[in-house]
Amino acid sequence: MTKLHSGSHVVFSICLHIVFVTKYRRKVLTQQMLQDMKHVLERVLSANKSKLSDCNGEADHVHLLIDLHPDNNISDLIASLKSASSRVLREKYKPEIDKYYWGKAKLWHDSKCIVSCGGAPLETVKKYIHASIWREIGKIRGIEPLIFPLLFIPTP
Repeated sequence: MTKLHSGSHVVFSICLHIVFVTKYRRKVLTQQMLQDMKHVLERVLSANKSKLSDCNGEADHVHLLIDLHPDNNISDLIASLKSASSRVLREKYKPEIDKYYWGKAKLWHDSKCIVSCGGAPLETVKKYIHASIWREIGKIRGIEPLIFPLLFIPTP
């Protein structure tokens, strides 16, 4: 079951799977860099009322699972995450990163992958929406919820 969060006028659960790729797909990231990056991402997300649920990666990309607060603009938040993590990693691991990027100010490729996740599969949500319509029709016509869909099936 997806955990719902609440605010003063909102109940929400927004889970995003985000992938960052290193510039030119260079295999620059080490496990220690990924650990340090995780702490930076947690700080940035916390400042934006969001949470890092999970984080892992390989030498050329990082996967993030984010529990997002609805006050955030997704593109702006991702820009902040990329900027902060790039800045911290480039300061702390300058010699290692300079081997791949020769002093350029970018660690991450401009693109990103954002996928919403969590909750019910799309087909289940569609079925629920259509079932909700049938429930409303049933209420209006005074028909039992288990019977009314059968009344609207076309006959051959």
